[in-house]
Amino acid sequence: MVTLTHASLNEGLFDIHLKNSYNTQVMKSSIHPTTYRPVVFSDEVAKFAFLTQSTAQTSDTIKWEDGKEYPLVKMHISSASHPFFTGEEKIIDTEGRVDRFKAKFAAAEARKKELASKAKKKSAQKAKKTSEEK
Repeated sequence: MVTLTHASLNEGLFDIHLKNSYNTQVMKSSIHPTTYRPVVFSDEVAKFAFLTQSTAQTSDTIKWEDGKEYPLVKMHISSASHPFFTGEEKIIDTEGRVDRFKAKFAAAEARKKELASKAKKKSAQKAKKTSEEK
């Protein structure tokens, strides 16, 4: 937290008092995990894996490059396959959402054109009827 106090407007001087808000708070020691262990995370799509410390629980294991066996966590996406990190933009549409949206939009456009042509015919008939009455 930074506190500014006005010393003198004419001189343009300010006293800056820095207060560290962390000095008043103490971290809780009982909420942090203590069971870190080496775990291999594997991105099955990109064929990418890395070894790191984690508390993730898994029953799968894998033999790593150093010859030791480690717990294995399989991931569907990582920095090796995510479009933000790879620069490739892909539309992953497993449930057909994009196709359903396009079909719904096309049906709405067709209905709009149908109503417009119906209104045009009706106004033409009305104009014809009024011209015949004259």
